[in-house]
Amino acid sequence: MQGVLTGFAVIAVVIGVGFVIGRRGYLGEHGREVLTKLAFHVASPALLFTTLAEADLSVIFSNRLLVTALSTAAAAGVFVAVGVVRHWGIGRTTIGALCSSYVNSGNLGIPIAVYVLGDASLVAPVLLFQVIALTPVALTILDLAGPGEKLPLWRRLITPLRNPIAVGSLAGVVVSASGVTVPGPVMDPLTLIGNMSVPAVLLAFGISLCGSTMPGRGSDRHPVFLSVALKSVGQPVVAWALASGVFGLRGAPLLDVVVTSALPAAQNLFTYASRYRVGEVLARESILLSTVLSVPVLVVVAALLG
Repeated sequence: MQGVLTGFAVIAVVIGVGFVIGRRGYLGEHGREVLTKLAFHVASPALLFTTLAEADLSVIFSNRLLVTALSTAAAAGVFVAVGVVRHWGIGRTTIGALCSSYVNSGNLGIPIAVYVLGDASLVAPVLLFQVIALTPVALTILDLAGPGEKLPLWRRLITPLRNPIAVGSLAGVVVSASGVTVPGPVMDPLTLIGNMSVPAVLLAFGISLCGSTMPGRGSDRHPVFLSVALKSVGQPVVAWALASGVFGLRGAPLLDVVVTSALPAAQNLFTYASRYRVGEVLARESILLSTVLSVPVLVVVAALLG
């Protein structure tokens, strides 16, 4: 239980600092936008590259990854289906689908993996799947669905290669797969820059809370409630059913996949929404509510399966 509380306490403090910064106006009128751009274009690509360049890619072929992929697809698929029926739009539906299925595997998943599961590497399958497969696909959809002149087919096909998040992730995978060791004078500055990613995202999120209304009361309340329900309850239930009923996982492996699936929506989803200027309220409120609800959910999961 200590790991759950510790992870959330760290996040809450940094978000609170961002809220104070926003209220005091320390970073000026465009502080949130600057932090968002810093995280999206510089810090997050560096963090993903340094993380994946040293990752063990053998976890891609594990049962845990299959459970993660299938439970993610199930939660996102339900939101997409409802979004199509309700005509929520491509960009808004994409952000909502991410909020329904994209877990906070980094700044919250790692400490919880350490304190609850006893091994930080257990969050690697989720992290790898999200940055290698889910993020490039989602950001490509947001790129293509955005306003502006429609690009020719060949430009659309290389859209992922023009996105800094996708480029950083794919470059890290290539380095890891090749077995090349990146020299310290190259890796050390990238590591230092990447360390800015999580604080920048959390501070920007805290700043965005200034002047915001109570979550779930605006025009986005229906997609917000749906994404939170899918993220907090739907995805971990599907993960448990698949892990125990289909793949026959028991004990610690079962606890691992259910705990990681029960993590709340990742804060970097707000960065994506802000970058593409779509679904920002949906992302902010979904992240906030799923983070609050994930505390009792994770406690219950740890008590039942631990």
